[in-house]
Amino acid sequence: MHHMVLLVLDDVDHCTPVLDAWEAAGVPGITILESTGLGRVRKSGFRDDLPLLPSFADLMKTREEHHRTLFTVVDSEDMVDRLIKVTQQITGGLDAPNRGVLFVLPVARAIGLNYSVD
Repeated sequence: MHHMVLLVLDDVDHCTPVLDAWEAAGVPGITILESTGLGRVRKSGFRDDLPLLPSFADLMKTREEHHRTLFTVVDSEDMVDRLIKVTQQITGGLDAPNRGVLFVLPVARAIGLNYSVD
C-alpha cells in the first residue's frame, strides 16, 4: 500500500537538510510548497509598512513568516518510518512546539507515480 507523508516544516532553514535526508533515504520525488498558518497570519496583523502610493513590488513584500510543506508518496511503511526518523534527527522531536507537523495518509490509488528521473 502507498502512503502520503506530509510535513509542515516550521523552520525553513531545515528544508534543505530534510530534502537531502529524504532523498538519501530513497524517496522517489518530493513536492515543496511555501505555506503559512492561520496563527501566523493573525499574528502578522495589519500591514502598516506600505507607502502612501505603493508600487506593485511594495504590495508583494510581506512580513509573514512562512513554512515549507513537503509531501511525497512512498510504497511501504518501512519508508514512512525512515522518513520520520531522519526528519526528527534534523528538526528534533516533532512533539515539541514550533518544530513542525508530520502526518501520514493512506493512498487508495496512485496513478502516474514515476519512480525514475528523466
